[in-house]
Amino acid sequence: MTTLDTVNVLRKSRVVFIEGGQGVGAHLNTLGIHVGDQLEVVERAPFRGPVLVQINGTRLALGRGVARRVRVEEINDRPVAPEIHV
Repeated sequence: MTTLDTVNVLRKSRVVFIEGGQGVGAHLNTLGIHVGDQLEVVERAPFRGPVLVQINGTRLALGRGVARRVRVEEINDRPVAPEIHV
């Protein structure tokens, strides 16, 4: 598990936990980000700028401080090779 501000660009992740008080949770809820949602980091601005994410077809810019409070797990979209039994 990692924070949203450290996820590599063009990687999909699932929101696992949102740290902070009700204010942070309410703000992210208003933006449409909830625990269990899948999102993709589209861009990370240089010099500690915002993190651009895409969720449900909508792109949102999150400040690094807010993105740091969103705990995610990366989703592996690569197909798993079938096991071969000999």
